[in-house]
Amino acid sequence: MGLKNNLHNLKEKYKGTKMAPAFNAIHTFLYLPNETTHNGTHIKVADDLKRTMNTVIMALVPCLIFGIFNAGYQHHAAIDAAKGIATEVSLMGNFLTWDNFVIGAWTVLPLVIVSYVVGLAVEFVFAVIKGHEVEEGYLVTGMLVPLIVPIDTPLWMLAVAVIFGVVIGKEVFGGTGMNILNPALTIRAFLFFAYPTWMSGDKVWVHGAKAMEGQPDAISGETILGSLAQNQTVAYDWTDMFFGFIPGSVGETSALLILLGGLFLIFSKIGSWRIMLSSVLGAVVMGLIFNGVVDAGWISESSKFYGLMSTDFWMHLLIGGFAFGTVYMATDPVTASQTNKGKWIYGFLIGFISIMIRVFNPAYPEGVMLAILLMNVFAPTIDHYVVQGNVKRRMKRLKLKTA
Repeated sequence: MGLKNNLHNLKEKYKGTKMAPAFNAIHTFLYLPNETTHNGTHIKVADDLKRTMNTVIMALVPCLIFGIFNAGYQHHAAIDAAKGIATEVSLMGNFLTWDNFVIGAWTVLPLVIVSYVVGLAVEFVFAVIKGHEVEEGYLVTGMLVPLIVPIDTPLWMLAVAVIFGVVIGKEVFGGTGMNILNPALTIRAFLFFAYPTWMSGDKVWVHGAKAMEGQPDAISGETILGSLAQNQTVAYDWTDMFFGFIPGSVGETSALLILLGGLFLIFSKIGSWRIMLSSVLGAVVMGLIFNGVVDAGWISESSKFYGLMSTDFWMHLLIGGFAFGTVYMATDPVTASQTNKGKWIYGFLIGFISIMIRVFNPAYPEGVMLAILLMNVFAPTIDHYVVQGNVKRRMKRLKLKTA
């Protein structure tokens, strides 16, 4: 009660000043607002922006926990591989090895802390300058960012990218609800194009691999997409891909946990099932087209596109960041299409373009980021034509009735 009273007193003291948004944000983050409506209300619902964001974070927590474990597991597996020792996944053996969690926590948690501290600091600064309340939009972005970057991303690099993403990707448009690009993907895109050597290759996905680059006993961590892009044999089977025991970005490896998180978001009516399903359909269609091209013999095995083109269409759903992007970022209610028909078109094109970029750009086989950002830009246009189409159909029906 002492802390609550002190915050309330500070809130009243700075009421009407530029610092008021900062104290209001701290107060409402720790405690429920003590304000009630005095006039008639139009709609009464149990959810608000803060509860919505917290629900998405709850859906992300399993991916974070597994990402912490997998970071340590991949580190030890890569060391064993460098020594010629085969490592097998054992639920009792691996999950109960605390070294995996310790190494994972030591590398992943600093990414989470930097993401939140820097991002929220920018939010506070803009709230004070503009004189508006601190928005809760970064609560989800702050969790997404460390889950979509390589494990050994330098903290200063992440901090620079977060500042860029929050300022350019959101604040210049007016803040939460006004941005046209997903802030987390804007941060990821900035990192990829500004620091490409830290965002791609076979030395960035396993903790310690980058530091040992060039040494005789160096460890490697080639992702499945990287191997396929180079027409190499993949050392993992579909169960590894489904459960997530593969190298990759921190939170993108476990298709099982992402699937469960997607179902949770659909059940809570926060994530759009239309966008998720249509994205999968788009990816499957594009995958089937590429498989058909290979089966028809229109491309040789020596082609640089053969490895990803010949990959079974359903495997594209399990590898890379496709599943994570589809569930957690394509469904962003701010940057996605708003109409039901628009969601089908928007999602289908994300899935279709993701696999197209993945196959035709061997230097960057992970195309879901670019596909989502591209469709973020076109989402308003899609909704515009959907609405105009509905208007025209209604006008035709009206003319038939009055004829």
